[in-house]
Amino acid sequence: MSSPTVDWWTSDESGTEGLRERKKRLTRQRLTDTATAMFLERGFDAVRVAEIAAACGVSEKTVFNYFPSKEALVLDLPEATMAALRTRLARADRTPAEAVLDTLAGELDALLSWLAAQPDLAEASARVRDFTAMILSTPSLRAHHRDMTEHLVTVASEALAARTGRADDDPLCQIAATALLGLWRVQFSALRRSLDGKRTPEQVRHAVTADVRSAARLIDGGLAGFGTGPG
Repeated sequence: MSSPTVDWWTSDESGTEGLRERKKRLTRQRLTDTATAMFLERGFDAVRVAEIAAACGVSEKTVFNYFPSKEALVLDLPEATMAALRTRLARADRTPAEAVLDTLAGELDALLSWLAAQPDLAEASARVRDFTAMILSTPSLRAHHRDMTEHLVTVASEALAARTGRADDDPLCQIAATALLGLWRVQFSALRRSLDGKRTPEQVRHAVTADVRSAARLIDGGLAGFGTGPG
């Protein structure tokens, strides 16, 4: 996006972020903002990491210190995201579907807060649509997105196994985790449909949340009794 992208994962909710952590977070955000703007302007495959580094005034090695691959500059999965998913799935007072809904709601809030702060809603919505279109049209980004999803499925499967007393490789945990992670795809698709530049952020929230919750109810029904443990 030509203006700063949304800092999806790295906000410090505890308020204890130190100077070093803040500097690293801002550098990381500058790198991904610059890379995303260049990718959208020229195409993902046409931009070299060395060019992104030069535009940010850092070395190519510095870029790879923050991001393991070029694709991660667009799509990243920090440990904080995985830790939050583990924590929420471990909560006995929430069903697995509710735990994932909590995580998705946080992501949606971050995007819509960014959208509401933009001076031109239609232009900002178009940038988000361009961003998602770039991901869908670039084979290496689609592959990276699949890898991220598979990693999250593993994290969720292990958390569900711990929750129910099953083995980490229990097929029921793997199936349940795959179904739950499918809610991310539902939210992604709902956002693409809803960000038409005409709906307000609150209208987008209502439409997206309705779709995701509808899918979650279906999954919740399928997982009824899953938490009783093996046997």
